[in-house]
Amino acid sequence: MSKSDQNENNKKAEMREDNKTDYSKAKENRLLARAREVSTVRKIVVIVLLCIIILLLAGGISGYFYIKNGLEPADASDETQKTVTVPMGSSTTQIAGILEDEGIIANQLIYRFYVKFNNAAGFQAGDYQLSPAMTLAEITNKLQTGVVMQEPLFSVTIPEGKSIDQIAELFAKHANFSKEEFLERMQDTEYIESLIDVHSSLLSDEVLQDDIRYPLEGYLYAATYQFYEENPSIDTVVNKMLKKSEQVVLKYYPKMKEMEDYTLHDLLTLASLVEKEARTEEDRKRIAGVFYNRLDQDMPLQTDPTVLYALGTHKDTELKKGLDVDSPYNTYQVKGLTPGPISNFGESSLQAVIEPEDTKYLYFLAAPDGEVYFSETLDQHNEKINKYLNREE
Repeated sequence: MSKSDQNENNKKAEMREDNKTDYSKAKENRLLARAREVSTVRKIVVIVLLCIIILLLAGGISGYFYIKNGLEPADASDETQKTVTVPMGSSTTQIAGILEDEGIIANQLIYRFYVKFNNAAGFQAGDYQLSPAMTLAEITNKLQTGVVMQEPLFSVTIPEGKSIDQIAELFAKHANFSKEEFLERMQDTEYIESLIDVHSSLLSDEVLQDDIRYPLEGYLYAATYQFYEENPSIDTVVNKMLKKSEQVVLKYYPKMKEMEDYTLHDLLTLASLVEKEARTEEDRKRIAGVFYNRLDQDMPLQTDPTVLYALGTHKDTELKKGLDVDSPYNTYQVKGLTPGPISNFGESSLQAVIEPEDTKYLYFLAAPDGEVYFSETLDQHNEKINKYLNREE
């Protein structure tokens, strides 16, 4: 072998050794990189697990105190007796909401679970004297046994379809204030504004429109009200009635909100018109449908009770001469809704306004025989007038 060949072989041997060294170093580097990755992953896993554990502990602690507070008296130091009304047919959810609103319990959701887990049932409607210092067991026992701590000193029943003027008369017979004092308060703008602040879910600035006769017209719910003090103030009476309105009206609020063309005030106005015109639940839904059809076609509603309200009377004998009265409440002269309700209403009238019957009727006639007759055209309506009222249009 020549010297040059030997040199060449030596160089190749050196290259092979270098390659082996480079491969070993590369392998070592890869192993180190993998080790670092594994270490990093482990650190991340540990940190994530720690965070989860901390969150679970925090959530558990928060949940514990949330439940604990809900199971304890709302205010153990406050033994003040409050009158709490449980309406007829109230569900457990509704009762829990009433108790929380009145400050008797701390958390309605926890109370509902408490009732469920204890298989409590048979809650009785009525007026109860309860305090924030009572335990959930004490409250539940009272509601189950129907034990009313105190008999009411007097009750006032407000029927459906009554105006503020009529409501004032009914209260004046029992309470220590006159009809005039009540009506004066009903037109006190500052007082109404204070009520809007307290009952903002029900009342809005719409009730303060210039054309409205009484801002709270239609908002004082028809029900029997019991009082446990000899001389309740006008404010006590009004707030009691507004709370009742909230209990009934606001449970329909999700559906009312879907009716984008009408505000809550509009829908209560329509409910009052339906209440004054309808006799049965079927009539209410159909009459509500007629009103919507006329509004959609830009026709005046032409409903007689609005004329009587414009005249400030309840006598049908004065209707004919009042058809031309200049008033925003006269739906024979003004298109669209009246500025506000013309009376209070029952829950079925509100339901009818929210879920009216879909028809093509544009006219209806409340006949002396107690029936309501519906028509799609004016000619059909006039025929029914001649037949059932024995007079020509």
